[in-house]
Amino acid sequence: MQFGRNTRFASAVGLVLGLLCAVEAAKVNKHKPWIETTYHGIVTENDDKVLLDPPLIALDKDAPLRYAGEICGFRIHGQNVPFEAVVLDKSTGEGVIRAKGPLDCELQKEHTFTLQAYDCGEGPDGANMKKSHKATVHIQVNDINEYAPVFKEKSYKATVMEGKQYDSILRVEAVDADCSFQFSQICSYDIVTPEVPFTVDKDGYIKNTEKLNYGKERMYKLTVTAYDCGKNRASEDVLVKINVKPTCKPGWTGFNKRIEYEPGTGSLPLFPSVHLETCDEPITSIQANIELETNHIGKGCDRDTYSEKALHKLCGASGGGTVELLPAPSSATNWTVGLPTDNGHDSDQVFEFNGTQAVKVPEGVVSTSLKEPFTVSVWMRHGPGAHDKETVLCNSDKTGMNRHHYSLYVHNCRLILLLRQEPTETENYKPAEFHWKLDQVCDKEWHHYVVNVEFPSVSLFVDGASFEPFLVTEDYPLRPSKIDSQLTIGACWQDDSGHDNDTETVSAPGGSGHMAQFFRGNLAGLMIHSGKMENKKVIDCLYTCKEGLDVQLPEEVATSIKVEFNPNQSSLSVEGDDIDAFDKVMQHISYLNSRQFPTPGIRHLRVSTTVKCFKEEACVTVPDAEGYVMVLQPEEPKISLSGIDHFARGAAEFESPEGVTLFPELRIVSTITREVEAEVEAEVEAEAEATPAGAEDDPTVQETVVSEEIMHNLDTCEVSALGDELDGEHESLELDPAQLTQRSLEMTSSTLGLVITGVSTMAQYETVLHLIRYKNWHTEALFDRKFKLVCSELNGRYISNDFKVEVNVIHTVNPMEHANDAMVQPNFINPVHHASVDLSGHNLVNPHQASVVPSAATVVIVVCVSFLVFMIVLGVFRVRATHQGVARDQEAGKENEMDWDDSALTITVNPMETYEDQHSSEDDEEEEEEEESEDGEEEDDITSAESESSEEEEGAEEEGQQGASRQQQLEWDDSTLTY
Repeated sequence: MQFGRNTRFASAVGLVLGLLCAVEAAKVNKHKPWIETTYHGIVTENDDKVLLDPPLIALDKDAPLRYAGEICGFRIHGQNVPFEAVVLDKSTGEGVIRAKGPLDCELQKEHTFTLQAYDCGEGPDGANMKKSHKATVHIQVNDINEYAPVFKEKSYKATVMEGKQYDSILRVEAVDADCSFQFSQICSYDIVTPEVPFTVDKDGYIKNTEKLNYGKERMYKLTVTAYDCGKNRASEDVLVKINVKPTCKPGWTGFNKRIEYEPGTGSLPLFPSVHLETCDEPITSIQANIELETNHIGKGCDRDTYSEKALHKLCGASGGGTVELLPAPSSATNWTVGLPTDNGHDSDQVFEFNGTQAVKVPEGVVSTSLKEPFTVSVWMRHGPGAHDKETVLCNSDKTGMNRHHYSLYVHNCRLILLLRQEPTETENYKPAEFHWKLDQVCDKEWHHYVVNVEFPSVSLFVDGASFEPFLVTEDYPLRPSKIDSQLTIGACWQDDSGHDNDTETVSAPGGSGHMAQFFRGNLAGLMIHSGKMENKKVIDCLYTCKEGLDVQLPEEVATSIKVEFNPNQSSLSVEGDDIDAFDKVMQHISYLNSRQFPTPGIRHLRVSTTVKCFKEEACVTVPDAEGYVMVLQPEEPKISLSGIDHFARGAAEFESPEGVTLFPELRIVSTITREVEAEVEAEVEAEAEATPAGAEDDPTVQETVVSEEIMHNLDTCEVSALGDELDGEHESLELDPAQLTQRSLEMTSSTLGLVITGVSTMAQYETVLHLIRYKNWHTEALFDRKFKLVCSELNGRYISNDFKVEVNVIHTVNPMEHANDAMVQPNFINPVHHASVDLSGHNLVNPHQASVVPSAATVVIVVCVSFLVFMIVLGVFRVRATHQGVARDQEAGKENEMDWDDSALTITVNPMETYEDQHSSEDDEEEEEEEESEDGEEEDDITSAESESSEEEEGAEEEGQQGASRQQQLEWDDSTLTY
């Protein structure tokens, strides 16, 4: 029993084992390939062979079975791995790793990735292939000495004192782009230049081998090279300049003699790197005066060149009558035309008086009463001259007497105001002459003078500073007289036959006048302003320069350094006792020009310094430092006027109260042209690093000219009539004064046109110009009118283009005019119903109606009369010609006394033949003008009747060439005649 049971169990086990063996026998690819877990490799850059440790060999326990025991490939895992693994022998599993392309150690020194091996599976199709585990591969890229050393700087500079031995003067430094320590290190430097008293160590430090002598050599030029540890020499040697400085001399160092100022860039530091060298002397105080010389620019410095009247408004002068006595010459202000001007300062209107010129101011220009407060202001440059009186402004008797009512003149470097009072009831002495003794009068420099008169008080401001008269003399008031006075500038008007006694001069009858007491110097901005100019801010504004010196004190030195300016900021003084703080303040001194378009040119600069040591002695002498600021030429604006330059309006619009708008769509645009430089940078930073030392790496510079629109002010716009001057009896240019007052503008008008003045924006001027209207209340003989507009900025410094406008007058004609003439018919013409003569839209039809009834084409023309004005006028003339021709035919018939049996007679008359013969030359010209002007506009409006009329007109012209006799013949319709 027990034996049988054991037998059955053994049989079952054998059966199971048999089945397992059968399954195992059927499974061919039993094992995965095996490789090492870690590999280390070395590859040389620019080579693809990788030396692995251990070698790459994959094993498979299924060997030597075909496919299952063979290694088909290796797979690399990782991103952008520059390597590939290939099988050299499938049966042995031997493989190799190699680079896909050239490697660069400078870009990446090491690479790490994972690797797997896989067998060939169970057959050629690779089914059921097995993969090994992932092995880590580390590959190091070995460097080759491909790069040469490159110096960090293109050149080196240093300064040494003579007679001194230095441990180190400066250091030169080179770098190598190789990635390995061996090839990237600089092992040595060498001075190539022979026989120089300098040496360089392995770290690049240069020192002198002996004491240097400034008298022997002022500057040494050395050529230095470098070697890396692979014995590679620098691709390009570097130049080293060593300046030998003589024994210490006090003075300013780092002082640039030329400083360029570009307009519109704000403030420009003048001494950004300046340092005061005192040679280690014990300093107790330092004082420096910085002077900016601008006397040769304009009126002493760069100021706005607007008219003086405009400047008064810009500075906020009180309203009232302001008269400019030396204006820029124009059609409205022409009394200064003959005076020589200084044209070298960008339209800064300066008049020169050489002792022979003077001008008379026209009557009515100055209406200021001397009984009221008034102000006289002027810019004057005058040098020491003769001991004679030199008159700036004089109001004297025109004829009969030589009395001076008031005058401003120079005498012996004194400024004197003569002010004679008008006749009064009491004959008491009153102040008459006010004397000021001033150095400014004779120093040949520009100064601004403001005389405030509020009788009996008179005050004077010179360059914003107040001065009281040192002498006041009195005189009687003038005696009553009906003699007119003459206002002159640059001299005083006198009568030749009078006897001058300095009080009143009585001239003999028949005397002639002349100028006397001529002025020698320059004048500008001479004005008389009604009312006292009390506001000091206004006076300072008129005088203050638009350019000058400026300084922003650093906080750390604000308390230890004292800075003071003169009134117009053309000079300043700096005072302190600390050299470092003093240097910082000097480095923050800047030049500023606030004008949008400054005057270009040189501004001289001078720094004078005083240094004191202990006991208040000047122990160090610092020479003056001189230089100049060069203000570059500003980009000049181009002012462009554009808009509708040709239009037509009906005569009724010109005669209406509103008139015709001259510049309805005017645009004012100002542009400047700039040159823009575009820099093209290096393509790749690595290529720039690899560039040999000293190679040209300057960017490519491309200059592009661009136009940029800018905004600025205008100060004048002038509208002038072209051709004939304006006739005030039947035409005018008008502008609402309220619109001008609202924008602080003024207008003067004459037969030449009108002039708008005042400083305002281009937009404001554009708005005002839109409101100018032209009126003409007698347009019968007017067909067109032409005008020109010119605008300018800065007193004519920048002028716009000439914008010309042509306005045509459209004359409309009533089509029913001369209707009575058209209704007259010849008595002998029988009525017909089948024929009519077409006269450009005017038809002669049934004579039984005893009138000319318009056809359908005529109705169309009448409706479109506004578009076909000239055609209608021509048609009316032709109807009248028809009537005259038919009347002549009737008279000829009566004279011949021909009796016709006209019961069946039809007569067709061509009245155009007679008209064409009489007016052929006129109609040809009119039709040519008509066709040229209306060809493009009225083609679509031509009706069939008009076309037929044109054909008949052409036929009539051809027949007209055959003689006048044929034009009088009649065309008979004899189809119904019986013989």
